Amino acid sequence: MKIVLLPGDGIGPEVVAEARKLLAVLAPFLAGTGAGGLEVEEALVGGAAIEARGTPLPEDTLELCRQADAVLLGAVGGPRWDNLPGELRPEAGLLRLRKELGLYANLRPVRLYPGLEEVSPLREEVARGVDLVIFRELTGGIYFGPRGREAIQPVMGSPARRLEEESLPSEGGLEERAWDTMVYTTGEVERIAERAFRAARARRRKVVSIDKANVLESSRLWRETVSRVARRYPEVQLEHHLVDAAAMRLVFSPRDYDVILTENLFGDILSDLAAALAGSMGLLPSASLGDSGPGLYEPVHGSAPDIAGKGLANPLATLLSVSLMLRYSFGLGHLSGLVERAVEEVLGEGFRTRDIWREGRTLVSTEEMGERVRRKVLELAERG
Repeated sequence: MKIVLLPGDGIGPEVVAEARKLLAVLAPFLAGTGAGGLEVEEALVGGAAIEARGTPLPEDTLELCRQADAVLLGAVGGPRWDNLPGELRPEAGLLRLRKELGLYANLRPVRLYPGLEEVSPLREEVARGVDLVIFRELTGGIYFGPRGREAIQPVMGSPARRLEEESLPSEGGLEERAWDTMVYTTGEVERIAERAFRAARARRRKVVSIDKANVLESSRLWRETVSRVARRYPEVQLEHHLVDAAAMRLVFSPRDYDVILTENLFGDILSDLAAALAGSMGLLPSASLGDSGPGLYEPVHGSAPDIAGKGLANPLATLLSVSLMLRYSFGLGHLSGLVERAVEEVLGEGFRTRDIWREGRTLVSTEEMGERVRRKVLELAERG
């Protein structure tokens, strides 16, 4: 079993370090499954790669990931690289990695752990019991469609035209126009929908597909295709929600959702909104999967450069990403469950990193939280 670690930027190296220690604790259990030995290797990505190699995704990093069984990413980005051209920014390396590995399905479980109702922004009676998963299409849509910018003659009523009419200087009498195009094919929609319906069949048997079909042609294609896939799963209930209504409903009635299925842009936005339900992005893992090759696992949070190196980062999202890796890349559901139970018990004992700490709880550092989860894994394994 070969796992490539991509620590990245900001708090990425700190949380990935805790994941590496967890993998070392799990290694004897992995050997007992017949999966073979565990090989772990690190590589550069994001801003760290830009500084060292001049590119956010070096070719040797990409090749190493292609040869791996799974990839674990920390985080990329930060204000240091905000002024770079789009294709050279740290996030471009992540987008290219997803595309090159064919990772079209992004899974983001959102669960409010018992006892964390106090850190959710929702009222306790609304937040309690939230347990949903978002299936976000990852390699199509507006992030990957045709885009561009051009200078054009200002149209009547535009700011540039008004400046011209008032004899004020404008940029050569021209204004700029930019566009990003949302494009989807039926095949792209079908493959992510299939994954969502299969997952729902093993959960509470409900899929809510989210779009903007009242306005967008791409959303109308999305809705038609999802409805067609749904006919193959008569045991699963399907609802269609418009994205603006879904955003409101996630806040007022989050337990209405089990499996959420949506396209790239809407999924990006709604998954961050849903993350707030759990109390902190530091608790939320994700998996990016394709039909073959390695899966990419990463915490939902960003690089948080303001707290990097201070021991304040919450490593649980990264440790839970390891749990998703065990389940989806290696088929080791029992070990995945062991990690999840360890996290739940540590939280149940009142240990908290800064992002989820409240008076009366025990504040711990990044490293100490990782250590407590590792100890709990061993304790649970001994209990059987």
